[in-house]
Amino acid sequence: MHVVVGGDIGGAERVVADLATRPEPTGADHQVALFTPNRALASYFVRAGLRVHDRGQVRENPLAYLYRSLGPVDVHWLSALLVAEASDVVHTHTFGSHVLGTRAARRTGKPQLRSEHHVMHYFDPTCSPFTRWAAARTARFVAVSEYVRRVVTETAPRLASRMSVVRNGVDTHHFAPRESREPRPDTPLRLAVVCRLTAWKRVHLAVEAAALARCELVVVGDGEERARLEELAKERHAEVRFVGYQADPRPHVAACDAVLNTADSEPLGLSVLEALSMARPVIAFAAGGIPEIVENERTGFLVPEATAVALARAIEQARADRVALVRMGHDGRRFVLEQCSIERMCEGYAVAYAAAAGRS
Repeated sequence: MHVVVGGDIGGAERVVADLATRPEPTGADHQVALFTPNRALASYFVRAGLRVHDRGQVRENPLAYLYRSLGPVDVHWLSALLVAEASDVVHTHTFGSHVLGTRAARRTGKPQLRSEHHVMHYFDPTCSPFTRWAAARTARFVAVSEYVRRVVTETAPRLASRMSVVRNGVDTHHFAPRESREPRPDTPLRLAVVCRLTAWKRVHLAVEAAALARCELVVVGDGEERARLEELAKERHAEVRFVGYQADPRPHVAACDAVLNTADSEPLGLSVLEALSMARPVIAFAAGGIPEIVENERTGFLVPEATAVALARAIEQARADRVALVRMGHDGRRFVLEQCSIERMCEGYAVAYAAAAGRS
């Protein structure tokens, strides 16, 4: 039983859908217990073919979180669901599910597997006490990258023996290369950013770098930072197009020469893997889990300094050899096929589920 508490359709939610629609390779039958204020998220899971137990419209604010996590009502509903469906493993994903899922698992005597998609909840003082309490009572952990595993086990060493690494996987048939752009030096360099427009993604650096390097940039995504970013693009006279959230970002990725990632210590970067799978090289800051999936000057460019000026230099380097960008894209596709396919992710989770359930 996947416990999903949140409002966005992000990387963690997409991983849930990818796992839950593949019972045979994961060695499990999947269901979702959903707590969300966002009807689009509920519809997303239903359209994917998942069996969803929807708690109905819920609120998302600090008081609602405390009542849902610590109060008697939602944990009773979830516990009854786990018993009624004879769930063998409770799978929690993001911070909102940690305490609630842990309490219900303990009430019903079910083992819990927790995917660590990020590390910030271990350090944010408003989150850390809750996530650490739940972590101490969780049977198994899956980190989405070696970076996440290292950071978590450094701050919580007792979790090391219970943690494995399974990278998020990409459906390489869905995210397949399309017709490549002709590498002509006389055409503008086109770049794309695909992410939620929130502060830690630092898309403002991509906008400023696009202005400095005088290239075209399309921003695929929405969020609370969008208005500020649109104003910044006007101030910098940058050629930036904002297309909002796209259920299918592939046409925009296919139309660009390379994809940017400007996040602050990205745990892994599912959109990065999807771009590589589509044979598009990636230009990103060399931090977090990015160096595990982007090889400098082979599948993209790793920028050592997290500034717009340094990013613009890397963009200019990419523009100087457009033929090399095509080669990098092919190498990126090969890397995903060998290391980060959805089949490989499912195999990793099959082992993790069996370990959590105490089976061989």
